[in-house]
Amino acid sequence: MFLDDGRIDLDYNTVERSIRALALNRKNALLAGSDEGGDNWVFVATLIECCKLNGLGPSAWLTNTLARLANGHPANAVGEPMPWIAVG
Repeated sequence: MFLDDGRIDLDYNTVERSIRALALNRKNALLAGSDEGGDNWVFVATLIECCKLNGLGPSAWLTNTLARLANGHPANAVGEPMPWIAVG
């Protein structure tokens, strides 16, 4: 509790700043044009944010993953290039 420990911040602005991009993505998804477009936007936004959380460049990861899929990456192994696997 912040009253007992002076190192703990009184506010939670740090957390609010860190989730700002997620809130903006959620707002932008409302303008996706259709329910299916919104679903696709959420899927892509989640992958992008996952890349950022794992220290991967979203553009480089997406370029690499799409190239792998276009070059015949097996459909039953589509989980392999995911950002949470690429880091681990």
